[in-house]
Amino acid sequence: MIRYILGRIAVMVPTLLLISMLVFVIIELPPGDYFESYIAELRAMGEATDMAEIEELRERYGFDRPPVLRYVHWVGGMLVGDFGYSFEYRLPVSDVVGDRLWLTVLVSFVTIVFTWLIAFPIGIYSATHQYSWGDYGLTLAGLIGIAVPNFMLALVVMYFANIWFGVSIGGLMDREYMGAAMSWEKFRSILSHIWIPVIIIGTAGTAGMVRRLRANLLDELNKQYVVTARSKGLHPMRVLLKYPLRMSLNFFISDIGSILPSIISGAEVTAIVLSLETTGPMLIKALQTQDMYLAGSFLMFLAFLTVIGVLVSDIALAILDPRIRLGGGSRK
Repeated sequence: MIRYILGRIAVMVPTLLLISMLVFVIIELPPGDYFESYIAELRAMGEATDMAEIEELRERYGFDRPPVLRYVHWVGGMLVGDFGYSFEYRLPVSDVVGDRLWLTVLVSFVTIVFTWLIAFPIGIYSATHQYSWGDYGLTLAGLIGIAVPNFMLALVVMYFANIWFGVSIGGLMDREYMGAAMSWEKFRSILSHIWIPVIIIGTAGTAGMVRRLRANLLDELNKQYVVTARSKGLHPMRVLLKYPLRMSLNFFISDIGSILPSIISGAEVTAIVLSLETTGPMLIKALQTQDMYLAGSFLMFLAFLTVIGVLVSDIALAILDPRIRLGGGSRK
């Protein structure tokens, strides 16, 4: 196991290096840069443009150098914790992300826990009560949850909350706490707002997990070893929990590779609709304005979480399912 982990870590280094090259190339592909977009925006609003200041910023952050040198400077800075400078916010990237990062982690973590707590009991019930009225009803609700986009559900909930109760449910905290230092009052305000985006964002994930858990568990329950265990008189709950449920969780463990980056990226469009102070809208804006260091740092962090998540899922699968071998091949 240790040799396998060390080998995977050794492979992760060139993988992340290659991803950093691709990210930099993709960010550089659109014509122009942030400063040209900034100049065009100022002229569109009829404001004066200080070209001397623009040229000074270009020179300070290396936009007068070849792209290869800018790439080396960017990657070298990330290795020592310097993620660059956000031109849009006029602050270092680490300062810009700040509160938004932990708010995103909080929302995503609570959403994942909510999804698991709801999906597991429903999926087990549907699989063990196949073709019952409860199974049909839960299946219908799951299909609706998958079919309705999160951002559309957010719009509907916001509309009826305003019409019926006359309140706005956008944001993650009351307005007086925005930009303020963390305090117990601010934390309580976040907790009072967080359940709405958690339910909206978690709807599709819960419905999808229920469908996959039901299908996998039904497949395991129809296998011969389950029939044999039942014929020997084992308690139905023990038969269910011993191996069928354990084997049907392979998809759940495999999803860790995508769950970790989703904690940071989150539901970007839904976050925009609900005016959430998370990193998703910030990433979209950084890509639109060609704020390359901010966008590139986000994408590299997502790539890092992805390769870590895949490694964790591979190790967990080997522990969960004895049929899986880390080294590949077959045993005689």
